Amino acid sequence: MAPLSGKQRKAQLKLKRAIKRGDVPPPPVQSQKRKKRAPGARNPPDKPSRNARDLQSEFIKLDKAFLDDTKALAGSIVLRRPILADVAVLRHGWISPSPPGSQLPQVALPKRPKWRYQMSKEELDANEQAHFRTWLAQQDAIIEQWQRALNCPPSAYPTADLAGNHVDDSETRLMPHPPTHFERNIEVWRQFWRVTEISQILLVLLDSRCPPLHLPSSLSAYLNIPTSSPSNDSSPRSKQTKSKAPHIILVLTKADISGPARTASWTSFLNTSYPGVPVVPVEAYAPKSSLTVEQGPTRYEPHLPGTFRERLVDTLRAVHEQKLQPPQWVTAPRTGESEEERLLRIDQWRPRVKRVIDWDDVLAAKGNRVGKAVAGAPVPRGQDKQETEGTETDEEDDEPEFLTIGVIGQPNVGKSSLLNAIFGKIRVRASRTPGKTKHFQTLFWTSDVRLVDCPGLVMPSFVPMDIQVLSGVLPISRISAVPFCIHQLARLLPLEQILELTHPSSSVSAASAMRTWRPGQRPLEQTNIQSKAPRWTASDIMTAYADKKGWVTAKAGRPDIHRAGNASGYRLTLPENRFDRAMSICVVLRLVAEGKIPWAFWPPGSSVSTDDGIWARDGVQQHARDDLETDEEEESEMGELSSEAEDIKVASSESDESRTRMRKSLLCLEGILEGLGH
Repeated sequence: MAPLSGKQRKAQLKLKRAIKRGDVPPPPVQSQKRKKRAPGARNPPDKPSRNARDLQSEFIKLDKAFLDDTKALAGSIVLRRPILADVAVLRHGWISPSPPGSQLPQVALPKRPKWRYQMSKEELDANEQAHFRTWLAQQDAIIEQWQRALNCPPSAYPTADLAGNHVDDSETRLMPHPPTHFERNIEVWRQFWRVTEISQILLVLLDSRCPPLHLPSSLSAYLNIPTSSPSNDSSPRSKQTKSKAPHIILVLTKADISGPARTASWTSFLNTSYPGVPVVPVEAYAPKSSLTVEQGPTRYEPHLPGTFRERLVDTLRAVHEQKLQPPQWVTAPRTGESEEERLLRIDQWRPRVKRVIDWDDVLAAKGNRVGKAVAGAPVPRGQDKQETEGTETDEEDDEPEFLTIGVIGQPNVGKSSLLNAIFGKIRVRASRTPGKTKHFQTLFWTSDVRLVDCPGLVMPSFVPMDIQVLSGVLPISRISAVPFCIHQLARLLPLEQILELTHPSSSVSAASAMRTWRPGQRPLEQTNIQSKAPRWTASDIMTAYADKKGWVTAKAGRPDIHRAGNASGYRLTLPENRFDRAMSICVVLRLVAEGKIPWAFWPPGSSVSTDDGIWARDGVQQHARDDLETDEEEESEMGELSSEAEDIKVASSESDESRTRMRKSLLCLEGILEGLGH
């Protein structure tokens, strides 16, 4: 419907008022004819807002006692400086701490319960909901037991010094052990189930800065990934059983951020830990040419360099050829079977994968369907009994039409960025916000190969919350324990050195700076500021950063440490009755989580000598991408802010008018009083 002009709007209002007074009869009600739907047409989709709410990630809420205790301890525990040299090497206890002398059950991923095609939608949903609730209760009980066993009793706390501060030590943990977060929304897990069901090859993406964090034991057990542990003999893949599990390829993302040396070390570590599983490092961005960028910082565009592309395609080709070969349960001889019968059985076997793939087109990304996106992908129909990697009676007509490659991983690991790099342009929305992808979607690499992008979801594990924040797995906007996370990150990173902060005790107030001191009256702490090295706490870091940025609270004028710890948004200023909106920078937690402060771990067993912790001085920062979704997010926030500014502007104009009227009334009243006085 076209918008009405001012004249038409006035006429419409006059007509409505005349109808309300009864001067004009109301117009006849026009019945809207409903358009008949064609036979076999699909139902209209649900509203996007409802779908978006259903796919929002859900996490547990932190206890108030935990927040209060960690906030108080963050201001009293003194950080160890300089940082120990072995902090840069990843320890297993950091990503999966376990209480000494206790045998806790392992967490697991939820498995989709058995189902039949004869089941109705309501029966299938009720079955999955009941199974998921049972699984969720089990995981909560395991994690609660794990957290309770790790927390030290108050009697084990060491005594403080005279100032009430505790020196942070590797042997003592004053901070309460945090919980771990994992996905609690069944709708997000359903997306994961669909992707793993329809994929013949799975690309498991791992952040090269800390790969074990993104491949917990729960995920490796769900995907039947063989490990080098002593229990490998009992793994499902090692047995001669029929299985339709997809082949796995480990992809190390953000190789340019962690650096070639760390990436090579992690590749060797993963090859040793997961024998037989290919490991491929990739980069997803390249600097834009100087012809397209005029000024400002270096901008990046999606690009997969030739060497990384060739290695990825060669690995996919090798895995595809492996899937074309009969598995061990087919080639193994059976009891009472002759050699001729065994060879005949092998000859009759047919793989459940597309047999002919033009890998040259895949390498060049050529074809009439390249980059074509399809919302979702149907699960291939099969029999009610358990399907296998292939059967001995399959016909040629059962060959799938495409080779389906699934892309899975935790949030902020770079799934969407890798897909954009493969196509050389933005095809999938990537964002600085973890978990931007909410629904799995299909993109065609070529006419024979399709990629299925799965939403990133936090896997169940024993990874503490602070390490999850460090890797950017959790949305920073949902983190309430900001002082605790700052303290834990400051144990790994020299934040005060990276941010070039000045200790709050070294800063002089404005009143003291303007005061003239007589000899012998200047406070002693100001004369000996430079003589002693400052002792930093997490609260000192937040206070110093707030002082550096000039962020103060509204009434008391104290440093706004909450904004310093977790700030993102806009500030409104009013110079000469004009509203200017300026985006405030993302700080501390966001700087670390978004990669603005480069960091990376070394694999276990590495010999590193540095007092910088995990700070990668030679590493590059997170790329300033020209992504569409970032612009859209900023535009939406700017739009909301613009409407808020307009409201403030209208309110201020109304208040100005009221003040003017009040001033005139006071002047009139003064004139009347003066007249009465005379």
